[in-house]
Amino acid sequence: MRIAHILAATVLALPLAACGSGSDSGSDSGPINIGSVSSLSGAVTFPEASAAARAVFDEVNAKGGIKGRKIAYTAADDKGDPASAALAARDVIQNKKAVALAGGASLVDCQVNGPLYEQNKITAVQGIGVDPGCFNSPNISPVNTGPFFGSTVTLYYASETLKLNKICAFFVIIGGTANAYKEGVDRWSQITGKKPLITDLSLSASTTDYTPYVLRARAAGCQAVLFNGVEPMSIGWVKAAKAQNITNIKWLFLASTYTAEAAKALGPDGKNVVALSEFEPYTEAASPVNKDWRDTMTKHKVPLTSFSQGGYVAAKHLVTVLESIKGDITREAVTKAMKDLKPLPSDMTGMPFAFGGGKSHASNLAAKFVSPDGKGGWKVLTNDWIKLPNA
Repeated sequence: MRIAHILAATVLALPLAACGSGSDSGSDSGPINIGSVSSLSGAVTFPEASAAARAVFDEVNAKGGIKGRKIAYTAADDKGDPASAALAARDVIQNKKAVALAGGASLVDCQVNGPLYEQNKITAVQGIGVDPGCFNSPNISPVNTGPFFGSTVTLYYASETLKLNKICAFFVIIGGTANAYKEGVDRWSQITGKKPLITDLSLSASTTDYTPYVLRARAAGCQAVLFNGVEPMSIGWVKAAKAQNITNIKWLFLASTYTAEAAKALGPDGKNVVALSEFEPYTEAASPVNKDWRDTMTKHKVPLTSFSQGGYVAAKHLVTVLESIKGDITREAVTKAMKDLKPLPSDMTGMPFAFGGGKSHASNLAAKFVSPDGKGGWKVLTNDWIKLPNA
């Protein structure tokens, strides 16, 4: 199993005060400097997102760049550590003179560096938004649904499409995510007028015995259970349910469980598992929507995962913005273009990407859903995107 998924639906970030403000806007000639801050080393890593972004930029450069200027991409490593994240961001902004950031995927970047990005008037198109700060910043806009809005969409799918009325939710809480998950459940209640039988915010990353929780779900009469645990946790959850002979509950998991490794580990025991896909399901090799992404990733030897989908989509959107700028491509010009941006469509997501001048950004409020096929793969349950109403 990949430890890279261990906090994809949670966060360890501790806020740091933004320090230093730079007026450097990046060069108005020569390379176009783009950066990202990602967790590339440490206990939990997300290397595919920035690698995918680099692949996109390399393809652009091979075709002559943007108006004759090549893209110079810096993927800074925050090591999953708040202090390192702050140093990495300042290096990208002040020393590398980035005009924008794109393709990042980090445990701590948004929470730590959101104020710094705002202070330096630089924008970030996050490949994979993980912590709450990614969805609460005027200068960051993730291309993925994320764990908190993903919780809302998953509950909405269970109640409105699967027509399950007795729904429960169990959340692993690390750092300051409890309120964000609670808000995710509350959004579902506001949309549907329904309430969960159980909302349990007591689990931690150190929880390994899920038997008490699956027994509580059965005793409460839950027809479906939303669990935000990542790949190893979700597998442990299903094994605990099997040991208790619980066969009549749908297990609703977030995008962090949608992996090739999880499908193989679950096997036939995964028949009641439903997982969220933030992008066009990456395991659909024949999907024309995935063709350019698959071809680009294969050419540049980047793993085909949902993480690399996020980095690819983020880089593609930034390229579109760069190409739209008239005159010098500077930090000021890119930030203005982002703040003035009209929503950009993408077949790989259920909703257009948006930035704009809002105080927070969460434009991807849609998902598709998949289930293990019992043979080590995944099957798609929803041909159409499940979208939150009025999104």
